[in-house]
Order: sequence, then C-alpha cells, then structure tokens
Amino acid sequence: MTAGDAEVVVRPGHGGRLASLKVAGHELLRQGERYGSFPMVPWCGRVRDGVFRTGDREHRLPLNSPPHAIHGTGRDTAWKPARVTDREAVFTYDLADPWPYPGRVTQSVEVTDTALTLRMGVEAWDDSFPAQAGWHPWFNRRLSEDGEPVRIAFDAAWQELRGEDHLPTGSRVAPTPGPWDDCFGMPDGVHVTLTWPGQLELTVASREQWVVVFDEPEAAVCVEPQTGPPNGLNTEPRLVTPLEPLEAATTWTWRRL
Repeated sequence: MTAGDAEVVVRPGHGGRLASLKVAGHELLRQGERYGSFPMVPWCGRVRDGVFRTGDREHRLPLNSPPHAIHGTGRDTAWKPARVTDREAVFTYDLADPWPYPGRVTQSVEVTDTALTLRMGVEAWDDSFPAQAGWHPWFNRRLSEDGEPVRIAFDAAWQELRGEDHLPTGSRVAPTPGPWDDCFGMPDGVHVTLTWPGQLELTVASREQWVVVFDEPEAAVCVEPQTGPPNGLNTEPRLVTPLEPLEAATTWTWRRL
C-alpha cells in the first residue's frame, strides 16, 4: 500500500504482520522473519506459566517462551485477506487450538500521507472469554548507517514493577530511566514519541492506557500499545462476549525533520 511518500507491506500469511514501513525512503521497521510489526492477540506479552483461568476452569497455553506463553497466537497464524485497496487492507483469522474459545480476529491497516492506523477486533462466537490485543513493532534504532540513534520520549503515570521473571509484580512505581523492558500506565491514552534527529519524528498513540517499551536490543526499539499489561488475562481481564467484542487501535503519525 502507498500514500504520498509512505509505503507499507503486509504479509497476511506470516502472522498478519507489517513487513515494511518506509517513509521518505527510510525503512522504519527492523527486517527479518521475527521482526517488522506483528499483532499480539488474543493476549499480549507473557502469561505466567502459560496458565489462565476463567471462573473455575484452568487453561494451559504452549510455553513458547519458557516458562511462559508469550504474545498470542496471531503472529503464528495465516490471516485471510478480506479487503485490499491501495491504502487500506483488512484481514481475519479464526481463533482455534491452542486457544480454548472459538471466535474471530479482524485487523485493518490504513495508510495516509502522514499516518498509519492499525485496528483490531476480537469477537466471541459462543462462550465469553478474557482477551487482549495490541501491536509489537520493532523500530530501527537508526534509519541510516550514519544516522543518530532514536530518542524515545513519553510521560507515564506509573511503571509496573517488574519481577525477575519479567512479569509485573502487582506494584506500581514512578517511571525509572531506561533501558526498559517494562510496562507503563497512561490513563489518558498512550502517547510515545520516537525521534531520529535530523530525519524523522514518529508518534505512537492509542486510546488504550497500557504500553510496553523495550529498548534493550542494540538494533531496534519496541513501543507496544496494548489493552492490558503482561499476564493481564489473569490480573486485568477484559471480557469478550458475543455482544461485546474487544476493540483496539493505534495510530502512528510522522513528520520529516
């Protein structure tokens, strides 16, 4: 898809992920099979020991990041194109094993001259269930070999205190300096600015109040808006019912510097 000097490549058969986002010739996303930007659904981040509960029922998920389950099933699934135009594309996939509840996930990608908007909806067909939705972009730390590294700016109300297992402990603290692999709370909505000095500024925004910032890798940084914190299926469950889907959206807006 193209709009102005922006180019977007989506790979529905490879987890419905954005494989590329170029603005003014600069590739913003780290390249590689596990990178780009992928949807996290029907959960975000880690689920402790791969176990979540609904009422008195216990469900076990595959431990794809032992000892935890991580980032949902959407990134490992082939999505089906439902509608594709030059500036918008819509994809779906049906929830199935190892997720224990039937339903459908819909993701849309829309690009304009100055922004990219991602939307996701999770529908329940029969039983209600807890779920999460979000996105995991890998932004390049540098946009060119001689470019300065990206600067990350945000004003969070709190930081989820992280334990040695990388999961929130249940305590909240004042935001600490990076590097981070941490979840932050923004009650008025996610708003994080990434600046590549002299090249580009990009703002990641969402009406959701949770964002994970991961900037420990040398080559990339991640800013992940999502509907709940890691292990949120157990600690901050958002219920999806046949009448009330879970809906999430994020918009990335850019400008040249």
